[in-house]
Amino acid sequence: MDEKTKGRLTMRVVAMPADTNPSGDIFGGWVLSQMDNAAGICAGQRAQSRVVTVSIDGMSFIRPVKVGDILGVYTYVESVGNTSMLINVEAWVRRERIGTREKVTEGKFKFVALDDAGLPKSVPPEHELPEYVRENLEFGAG
Repeated sequence: MDEKTKGRLTMRVVAMPADTNPSGDIFGGWVLSQMDNAAGICAGQRAQSRVVTVSIDGMSFIRPVKVGDILGVYTYVESVGNTSMLINVEAWVRRERIGTREKVTEGKFKFVALDDAGLPKSVPPEHELPEYVRENLEFGAG
């Protein structure tokens, strides 16, 4: 496939029979949950704090996920506001763990950074981030 992933591999998981819908495909909610989890990892690293999902925009299911597929979720920080971040998320599968690689869904997840009391807090500027986070900001605004 000519299309390339955007972002860094954040999570990888095998789709199991327990995650299927009545048609035998992997339930869309399971895929969405994996994407939200990966986006939360990305947002939490950028915010250097607890984060919460506040919206999902432009979610698009392209192809089904099958039992035995390896789901890889790729993320990058598309933009940063004062307390919020927009995370671009793509989910790709490796068919039957060894087969072709295909993009199955994508979306944009908005997160808000929270302080210890659960209130919105400012996202730190890029220059204040640890080196391991700055190294992974090659995509988007960071």
